[in-house]
Amino acid sequence: MDGNKRWVSGDLQHPDRDPDRREFVAQKQEPFGSVLSCIDSRVPPELLFDTGLGDLYVMRTGGEAVGPVVTGSVEYGPLTSGTPLIVVLGHQRCGAVEAAYKSLRDDKPLPGNLESIVRALRPAYQQTVRQGGADPVDRMARAQVTLTAADLRSNGALAPLVKKGSLAVIGAYYSLDTGKVEVLSGAPY
Repeated sequence: MDGNKRWVSGDLQHPDRDPDRREFVAQKQEPFGSVLSCIDSRVPPELLFDTGLGDLYVMRTGGEAVGPVVTGSVEYGPLTSGTPLIVVLGHQRCGAVEAAYKSLRDDKPLPGNLESIVRALRPAYQQTVRQGGADPVDRMARAQVTLTAADLRSNGALAPLVKKGSLAVIGAYYSLDTGKVEVLSGAPY
């Protein structure tokens, strides 16, 4: 979050981004966090957290949609090298969430494999419809983050690490307007 504060203020340090760091991590990596974020070109985790080479495992899918391969990729850091943090990062004005919302609302399937994203986001859509209120796409984006983070926290492989306190799984939301990341769920005590 300190890196995000630097991103917001423009006081960037650009850590771990030089040939020395490249050589240091060439044989072994020990990222301090894993980030599951959206494919959106405006939401690059390494930049908005002001991190560098070897600092983060990053998985990006449309609307943070998950399935077995993505979940396995998220599990990789904590299970193989003890990475202590997973951040599920949604964002403002998410095109994937908006497309899924409209597809489900209008009962119009999306073409090709985009429909798999819609299926993955259905629980967030259903929660959004139940709760009602203004700006359903934004609420659905936030619901997707919260639901995905909760699913990862209760995942059979990750739950024991969360329970013993060696892993935090955070749901967060990025504002395109301000650059600020807001923690939505799972902040460690």
